This record gives sequence, C-alpha cells and structure tokens, in this order.
Amino acid sequence: MSSDFQKLLFDISEALATEELEALKFLSLEHVPVRKQENTEDPKAFFEVLKEKGMIQVGDVFFLKELLYRINRIDLLASHLGSSREEMERELQVPGKAKVSAYRQLLYGIAEDLTPEDDSSVKFLLQEKLPKNKLRENASMLKVLVEMERNEIIKEDDVTILKSKLKSFRADLVKRIEKYEEKTRENDSNKNLSFPVCVSVQPPGQGAASLFVESYKMENNPHGYCVILNNYRFKNPDETREGTVQDGDALKRVFKWLQFNTIEHMNLEAKQMFAKLKEYSKKDHSNMDCFVCFILSHGEKDKIKGVDHELVNIKDLVSCFSGSNCPSLAGKPKLFFIQACQGSVGHPAVTVKEDCSDHLETDATPLPSIPDRADVLVGMATVEDFECYRCKHTGSVYIQCLCDKLELLCPLRKDLITILTEVNKEVGRKELNGCKQMPKITSTLRKQFIFQIP
Repeated sequence: MSSDFQKLLFDISEALATEELEALKFLSLEHVPVRKQENTEDPKAFFEVLKEKGMIQVGDVFFLKELLYRINRIDLLASHLGSSREEMERELQVPGKAKVSAYRQLLYGIAEDLTPEDDSSVKFLLQEKLPKNKLRENASMLKVLVEMERNEIIKEDDVTILKSKLKSFRADLVKRIEKYEEKTRENDSNKNLSFPVCVSVQPPGQGAASLFVESYKMENNPHGYCVILNNYRFKNPDETREGTVQDGDALKRVFKWLQFNTIEHMNLEAKQMFAKLKEYSKKDHSNMDCFVCFILSHGEKDKIKGVDHELVNIKDLVSCFSGSNCPSLAGKPKLFFIQACQGSVGHPAVTVKEDCSDHLETDATPLPSIPDRADVLVGMATVEDFECYRCKHTGSVYIQCLCDKLELLCPLRKDLITILTEVNKEVGRKELNGCKQMPKITSTLRKQFIFQIP
C-alpha cells in the first residue's frame, strides 16, 4: 500500500468529526454492513474497512470523494482529492456512477433536515415500533433510521411508515418522500418492460439488415470459472511486470462480485500455461453458463511468453475450449482477455489528459488467431503492431478501465460488446507516454452476453 495513499487517508481522517464519521458509515451501509461497522470508532478504522471491501484503493478514491461530497465537506474534497462540488455534480450525473443509493441519500437528507424538536417527535411516534433503549434522547436520527431498517419498518421499496410519522409536522419532507416513491415506481416500470435489442449483423455500409438478438443464459451460481493467468516475475528480473498484481486484485474483486468462481495462477511457464487451460477445458461445465480467462504477460505476435521465456501459441490456448475439446461448454460463451502489446511501436497521439505518465511500462504480446468456432470473444489491450501500457503503481490501463466499466455498466444490464466499446473509447482518449492505445474486440458470439449482478 502506497505510503502517500495512507498519508492521504490519515490527513482526511484527522479532519473529520464524530458525527461526520457516523454520516459516512450510514451512507456506506449498502457496501459495508452494520456488523462490519460496529468496531469502527474512528475514521482511520473505517477507511481500513473500506479498503478491505475494495471501495477505496490506490488510484481509485471516487467513493471517498462521493462520501465527502454527500456530507458537504467540499473543503476536504478540494484540498486533499483535487475535486470540487461542480466536478462531483457532473460525475454523479453519469448513470450508475453514484455508489450511494437514492434510498440512502433520501434517508440521510431527511435526518440532516430534521430539527432536534422533530427528532423528539419521530422518536415519540415510534415508541410502539422500537424498543425504548433505541429511542433515547441522545440517540441520533441516523441510528434511529438504522434501527427502523433492522426491524424492517422501512426498506428501499417501502418508506410508508416513515412518511406517515412525518406527515403531521414536516409536509416538506413528505413531499420529498413522495417524489422518491414516484421515481422508484418509474424505474420499476422501466425494468419490467422487455424490449428486444435490434443490432446490425452486417459490417457498416452493407445495408440496414438487422436481427433481434437473444441473450446467453446466465442462470447458475457460480456462472462459471474466471481463470487469471498472471505472470509477474520472469527469469530475467528486468522483465518483472510491476502493477500486474493490482490488475489481478481488481479482476478477482469484480468477478467474485459477478458471481464467478475466480482463480488466479501466478508466474507460469509456457507449458504450464497451456497445461492449466487444458486442465480447465477437461472439467465438467454442464452446470455453468460460460468460461472467462484473463492472460496477463509478455509475448510476441501470436504467442504468449511464460516466465521461462518460452512461448505458447494463443490459438492453442483458445482451441482448448472448442466444441470438440470441451463439449460441456459447446454453445456457451468463452471469453478471453489479453493484456500485452502486439508490437513495439507507440501509437501517434493527440494531446489529452495523461494517465500515470511517469510510471508506464509496456507488455510484449500476441495477436490472437480465433479458431473457426462460435461463441468465442477475445478482448485485446491493443491493436496489432502497437504497444499497450501498464502503470507500476495502479495496474494496466486496459484491465483497470475494463474493471471500472464492468462495475459501472453491469448494473445497467449493458451487454458485453457495449461495455468493451466503452473501454475502447475511454482507453483510446488517453495519452500514454506521448502515444495512444487502442484496444480491440474480436467476437464470434452469436447472442448478447449480459453479466448478471447479485
């Protein structure tokens, strides 16, 4: 963990008051349950819990920014995190960007707007619903709301009782709740509408023919294996891939959340890489929906390099999962993602915002040759002949962006091709060591692939 990052968290924690910590804990309840919060009596301990849960980490403090914005500590947002109220307001307009739910925002806003007299009135009206020891005079309204949730007096889709308690003395807050309820009904209505997705099956410029495309079934838990082959330390110490550990950690976090059996294998020789994937291809995937594989290493065109400097053909790795070699995955999607260069040339760049400009390295890599089989997708970190980039401290540009987009867009039920196109756009706009990076998607998928979130 970066000492600079720890110092940042320490400085912010020192500036927070007790009631502000309580607010941060309340706003984080969807991500950090009450039982995990019970022993966090100071902000530093709470930040440690957020790190454990993967909510904040080196290179990704958006959730912390959002929390400070929600409790109106714009001074800390500006002085320590280089952001502002206006910037946060813009970012939080992006669908799915906010980590604090509308429900949690509603409750927090109500608690903030209640006067001490209002607090006493609410507690008095809840005497038949909650134990007296939970309604003591010194109990904050946030703690009362948590108790109401624990006792299922209120929940995300039902705040009727809270509305009824406020009705006689805070009509303005009742109106706020009614707006929330109306918005919730609209969202539920939209979710229940089933629109077939019309996509073109011809290259651009070849007419407007289109088909209604169905989705692959994603019914099992786990949905399948997510295998990560992560080569970090090579025989030649100069080829150590600093930053790839952060990539592995991000992938494990995201795919465990997506309900995959996620396994990472570190530092494999070329023969071991092939043997490991062949081993997975021989497993019974009958009760699984798909197979996902990430390969993070050096390599050359069409080949991946093991830590022993020997090479294995990308075609051979993918072919392990053809219909004949892996019958239990026949007709199911097989997804491969490869972080590595496909050449030694830097893409010409137009000046845009830099990304880890002083600490970027390159990965040498393969150009995949997809077997003539259906239901296979290969996502490459870059197009042929060009480099891709990896930051020593925060991980590779491609893998980190992919993880961010999965977390952002999977809850919106965006299909995989759409998500990867967003990755292309995001990575392609960055300037990296004065050059550009353009990821590539190669697909023989026959249906839409949509990750199901828990």
